[in-house]
Amino acid sequence: MNYQETDPEFAQRFEHFAFSEVVNEPGQQLDPVTRHMAILATLLGCQGLEEFRLELPRALDAGLTPVIVKEVVYQAADYLGIGRVRPFLDATNEILRARGVSLPLEGQATTTMEDRLEKGAQTQVAIFGEGMREAWKNGHINRWLAANCFGDYYTRTGLTLAQREMITFCYLAAQGGCEPQLTAHAGGNMNLGNDRDFLIRVVSQCLPYIGYPRSLNAIACVNKAAEARK
Repeated sequence: MNYQETDPEFAQRFEHFAFSEVVNEPGQQLDPVTRHMAILATLLGCQGLEEFRLELPRALDAGLTPVIVKEVVYQAADYLGIGRVRPFLDATNEILRARGVSLPLEGQATTTMEDRLEKGAQTQVAIFGEGMREAWKNGHINRWLAANCFGDYYTRTGLTLAQREMITFCYLAAQGGCEPQLTAHAGGNMNLGNDRDFLIRVVSQCLPYIGYPRSLNAIACVNKAAEARK
């Protein structure tokens, strides 16, 4: 759909805001790879499938590798559920194949079915501190969280741990209703060097895709996490 023809006034204002004003706002800029990684994760979080289809080619042209893109999609399964992620995985495969990318990509797993719980718990400690070392023992959901979310996904190569925490922050901010988890993961980001100013820049660059209410809620969670560190 060419909105320049059907909705020229809307197209002019939205495109100026999203692709010029926001991108170039002094003090709120991100490098292209980080920016597009955050936008892809945000579109997964808000279920913006059609916008994801438009954004993915831009992200690849900006320097994201197919591996980075796949890792952003894979990790979303634990924060959004496969019911919301499957259409994005299908769209990703379709777009990558259309660009001549051979699938499957090279494997990125570093754990086995035998050590995923142990290594997942270690990853939780690396992000959130020693208080998480025994957290997996607090019921089966916490055990699944350690083994599946952190052991199966966070331990994969293709993204750094700090990048993984950043995209998790984006999934949570974009879907809304997850403010306790968003605040916790804002703190996890800060533990890994993604400080308050960085997270505010992430929210700023993703605002056109999720709107003001969820963006303001995300900033409030960032500020709450930062205040807790004082």
